[in-house]
Amino acid sequence: MDPVLLVHGGAWAIPDDMVDAHLNGVRHAIAAGWQVLNRGGSSLDAVEEAVVIMEDDQTFDAGRGSFLNRDGKVQLDALIMEGATLRAGGVGCVEHLRNPIRAARKILSESPHVYFVAEGAERFAAEHGIALCKNEDLIIPREVERLREFQAHAAEEKPDLFAATLSHDTVGAVALDAKGDIAAATSTGGTLNKAPGRLGDSSLIGCGCYADNKTAAASTTGWGEPIMKLVLAKWAADRVASGSLPEWVAAEAINYLQARVNGHGGMILLDARGRFGIAHNTPRMAWALKTMSEERSGISRQE
Repeated sequence: MDPVLLVHGGAWAIPDDMVDAHLNGVRHAIAAGWQVLNRGGSSLDAVEEAVVIMEDDQTFDAGRGSFLNRDGKVQLDALIMEGATLRAGGVGCVEHLRNPIRAARKILSESPHVYFVAEGAERFAAEHGIALCKNEDLIIPREVERLREFQAHAAEEKPDLFAATLSHDTVGAVALDAKGDIAAATSTGGTLNKAPGRLGDSSLIGCGCYADNKTAAASTTGWGEPIMKLVLAKWAADRVASGSLPEWVAAEAINYLQARVNGHGGMILLDARGRFGIAHNTPRMAWALKTMSEERSGISRQE
């Protein structure tokens, strides 16, 4: 098979002055993931490396620079899944990991379990050679000020916590390798001013991330609660299995998200034949694609 790599860096109303940062971020992620695929590496390794790049990039709501919760802390969630075996690893509400996708990968590879949360996830990570950090190391001044402004306005009025004008910079990747195996990964810091302990869709298997060689690999971004209610990544993968093209299914999934539960967000979708789809119903979505014959990236607009 000819490898394919597709990444996203969030679906929301990305401001004009942040477009270049988003484009650079998804391009760097594509470069890191493609390096793995180009040397014959696995789709699982490729999506992990692509997501790590975006976790390390303060542009996105993942890793360092993520949104702060109501208590002013960073709490991170991530999931990675292998389409050939259906193995998956996820972490939720971790506060002391720079790259939660690394911990998720360790769970997939070295644990009989699928999911760890909070202190248990951090303990597992440390026991498997992943260094912990201080929560303060994940916090940047931009997000301290963003939370301060949000909470100040919230005292006067009730803002929409999930509005598309707020950043939904969850990151994700899907890949197909030369062996014909697909994989998916998603990582996020969640929503601004979220209640401590809140989990969104990103790290939940079948909701914000899914991969099965018999169907498709998917990663979503956007307002998590509606995506969870529809188990949207699995919903989309199942429709690919019925014979529909990923391009059509991704669009159908986002239309379904809006029509059924008034949700908004975006999705990348890839099947084991290398066919892919990108869709969103937010004003903009950051994405990048690379195959053997082409490389593209963009901040697509919702018409």
